[in-house]
Amino acid sequence: MQTLKDKVAIVTGAAGGVGRGIALALAHAGARVAIADVEPADGLIAELGDETVLAEICDIRDSAQVNAFVDKVVARFGTVDILVNNAMAGGLVPLSETSDRDIELAMNTGPMATLYFMRACYPHLVGGGRIINLRSGSEVTAVPNFVTYIAAKSAIAGITRAAAREWGRSGITVNAICPFVLSDSAAAEFEKHPGQLDNILTNLSIPRVGDAENDIGRAVVYLAGPDASYVTGTTLSVDGGAAFMA
Repeated sequence: MQTLKDKVAIVTGAAGGVGRGIALALAHAGARVAIADVEPADGLIAELGDETVLAEICDIRDSAQVNAFVDKVVARFGTVDILVNNAMAGGLVPLSETSDRDIELAMNTGPMATLYFMRACYPHLVGGGRIINLRSGSEVTAVPNFVTYIAAKSAIAGITRAAAREWGRSGITVNAICPFVLSDSAAAEFEKHPGQLDNILTNLSIPRVGDAENDIGRAVVYLAGPDASYVTGTTLSVDGGAAFMA
């Protein structure tokens, strides 16, 4: 069922990983998808067709590049109906060893980029737009050595709530997804720390890793679709029961 037919969605960081799954789910629901990433998304274009996908190299840390990307999307597809802030960089670093670069990378690709895209898309989202930001269960569970990542995701949680309160009267819903899914980079990090992923899985109510398209992507489709028109300021945990988010 194509509940998002003729809608236009921006997904950041969708050349691979969970962003790719979200982009696929949105496209299969009928949306045209614009991908902002520092990596090429040729595979998605080949799979879905260039009439459905617009992919541009964009450094989301640079507000000028973000503004230019949104302008290209509007020029190509006419508007922006859905914004999914998925992209973020950051890895496992003990707090005592955290560098300025680690802090800047997490903050600039996380809350700063989220704000850049929300600000740029706002005029096009007024009157029915949807924003879905990605949070993390690590905000609650406080996974060791993830302090910059947790700080950035916690900031995104605050942005989501504040924007939901501020932009609801403009007809824009703002929600978040808290996923448990392994991107290639996350899987590589877990390989450096044997046993950590197994420990996480043993604590899940549904002890498996989520599927990027069918689990996470379909949840995004719900929040972007007509059935969620009265849902805002909410975090939907799609993590097998790893963390119960507020």
